[in-house]
Amino acid sequence: MTRLARLSHQTFASLAVPNYRRYITGQSVSLIGTWMQMTAQSWLVLSLTHSATDLGLIVAAQTLPVLLLAPYGGVIADRVDKRRLMIALQSAMGVQALILGVLTVAHVVHLWEIGALAVVLGLNNAFENPARQSFMLELVGPDHLRNAVSLNSTLVNVARVIGPGIGGILIALVGSGVCFLLNAVSFVAVVGSLTVLEADLLNPVPPMVRAKGQLRDGLRYVRHSPGLFVPLAMMGLAGALVYEFQVTLPYMASRGLHAGSSGYGFMTAAMGVGAVFGGLVVASRGRTGVSVLVSAALAFGVALGLATLAPDLGVELVALAFVGAASVAFMSMGNATLQLRSEPGMRGRVMALWFVAFQGSTPIGGPIVGAVMAGDGARAGLGLGAVTCFVVAAGGALAARALRARHAQAPPSPSASARDNGLDRDGPRGFPGTSAAPVGPSVPIVLASAPAVTPGPPLPR
Repeated sequence: MTRLARLSHQTFASLAVPNYRRYITGQSVSLIGTWMQMTAQSWLVLSLTHSATDLGLIVAAQTLPVLLLAPYGGVIADRVDKRRLMIALQSAMGVQALILGVLTVAHVVHLWEIGALAVVLGLNNAFENPARQSFMLELVGPDHLRNAVSLNSTLVNVARVIGPGIGGILIALVGSGVCFLLNAVSFVAVVGSLTVLEADLLNPVPPMVRAKGQLRDGLRYVRHSPGLFVPLAMMGLAGALVYEFQVTLPYMASRGLHAGSSGYGFMTAAMGVGAVFGGLVVASRGRTGVSVLVSAALAFGVALGLATLAPDLGVELVALAFVGAASVAFMSMGNATLQLRSEPGMRGRVMALWFVAFQGSTPIGGPIVGAVMAGDGARAGLGLGAVTCFVVAAGGALAARALRARHAQAPPSPSASARDNGLDRDGPRGFPGTSAAPVGPSVPIVLASAPAVTPGPPLPR
């Protein structure tokens, strides 16, 4: 096998799983519609209010239910059949997009209606996302997990290239409402793909028996696992003040660069182009652990600094491509790190906390970023993100150093090693398909030799 063929096999290893191919096909259609709706909703709010603060409040309304309810959504994900839950909730998302589209096309939509439907979507996301995140391991198995997570992130950003570009054109030609209606239709593809998955090729986790205190158990588990807590804390701060692109990019396009709706679409697409390349690199050569998260956060900060200072749209598009690459690297490696380190029965709750850190922090950060831009100008939002990335990198490096020093001073103990020094290794002690021992500052992702998943004993996403 030639080097190029081996690299291709490594990069797309999880596509050897038939169910994953079906799943990712449906997702590819739905995600394009989702990015069209995100682009259209931000532009619609700005068109109605001309206010970055109002835009931040709408984004906050959509993500506040995630902050409040996603941890409980993780408990539900550990208790039920994840695929059936996803089918029901994805269908509900299609109905939400249909209602928003009809109101907008009929020219009767008001800001409070956009806000109310954003809350409905947020409630749905609070329960659907933990199930979808933790379903990935059931879909592909542990050997393909990191590759599948990276390819899924790449797909999200391919959709980011296509969706906003189409959305910007449609907004200019026929208005925002058509974007919402097309998104509603796109959910037929993802619901269909979930219904045709071959059940005997899945590796489902036995549902957890309902009992009191299961949410507290999940929080306690993370609190006493530095290898989980540190990446979650890093993403919590970045999620609040960096991943606010629904707020920063449209305002930068309209007020900072005076590029209009088409410029906004191209800016979002440029981020997606960079993210596609970043995602493919992570899929083929990706690593997990806090050390690589620190490096990704530093690169993210530098790229955002360039985007903040860009003098015109052309330079901004180049800078945003680097922003996209760094953002998907940070997100994908953090996601895979948590999934591989979580105990099977805790994975839904751990990934719910990841979703809270990534998107549930927006009700706090969205209004802050909007207010900063309203007071200090359109470039201030991206600048705040750059500074935050450097703080995240510094905090992660200090935490890793402190925990390694504490571990070095403690008597050698396998259980202590697994609990306290798990910042740069791949899995919890005894988790199938991973190593139980620390293996250095970062762990290469080995993909080429991973076999296709075959039916076997129940496993857990």
